[in-house]
Amino acid sequence: MFDQFNILPISDDFVSELRHKIDTKTKPLGALGELESIALKLGQIQQSLTPKVDNAKMLVFAADHGVVDQGISAFPQEVTPQMVVNFLQGGAAVSVFCQQHQVPLRIVDVGVKADLADHPLLAQRKVAYGTQDISLQAAMDDQALAAAIAAGVAEVDLALQEGVTLLMFGEMGIGNTGVSSCMLSAMTGASSEATAGRGTGLDDAGVSHKAKVIAKALARAEQETGQASSSWPAATLAKQVGGFEIVAMASAMLQAAQHKTAFVVDGFICSVALMLAQKVSANVLDYAIFAHQSNEQAHQQVLAQLGAEPILSLDLRLGEGSGAILAYPLIKSACVFLNKMASFEHAGVSEGE
Repeated sequence: MFDQFNILPISDDFVSELRHKIDTKTKPLGALGELESIALKLGQIQQSLTPKVDNAKMLVFAADHGVVDQGISAFPQEVTPQMVVNFLQGGAAVSVFCQQHQVPLRIVDVGVKADLADHPLLAQRKVAYGTQDISLQAAMDDQALAAAIAAGVAEVDLALQEGVTLLMFGEMGIGNTGVSSCMLSAMTGASSEATAGRGTGLDDAGVSHKAKVIAKALARAEQETGQASSSWPAATLAKQVGGFEIVAMASAMLQAAQHKTAFVVDGFICSVALMLAQKVSANVLDYAIFAHQSNEQAHQQVLAQLGAEPILSLDLRLGEGSGAILAYPLIKSACVFLNKMASFEHAGVSEGE
């Protein structure tokens, strides 16, 4: 299933040339901070002294979760298809931000619990009408896992055929913060109390209940597999406690990395998808740019686990890829300064000691 991915680490071939180009711009050394790190990374990934990200694309994967029946979300499940329609009609946050920055938006239905009408921005790749309730049984079987992986791969392949040079990922699915918290606990051994957050706005009692449901799901899965969750391979993790949109995002990240294409990681759920992808290949991290640190309780844990330095910290907790598209202008600026800013030599400016 996940064995189709063979990801090479990014090459160091251009590092010295890129560093020289960055360091000889008309500025003190390191004065552009994180923009310099982004420029260096993009140059390495694209193996170019003039990297470009003008041709970007946002992919939002949408799916539902059976565990919502356990009351782990402040919003009902029908909000998932309603929000997908809102995306398609241009009314959601990610929609208006993509319009603002002229980035094409594509919504990928990999498991919404409703039939959605055809739309130019919608990809119909439904695996099933949501996952099973992970507190009672495995989220998906082998066939569903393979279909979710294939959905992510196919969408990236389509984007690369269009000449896209930067991918951004987002998600939509009521209950997916709970599923992501469960996956995080499984991967790190952190307690469900430490990973369960407010999601769409739960109160303290709701968060406590969510933590109990997560603990029940993990206990059920560990008993069923006969293994501690921390030792599960990626496929077992995904099948036992995953979500279709999370699996599709993880496979999309892996496929982008396999084709040496940079991608932007949104918030908590997207970061957990990257942790799943990392279980398949650690080299996938070389191609990731982290957009922001969200307000969700466990996101800082995930970022620390991944050794990530996000671009923004705006107290966001919306999902949808909203943080990724907000970070996009800064990623573009990293390329602009590298490609267009004058060097000391060309500008006739004296260098510092």
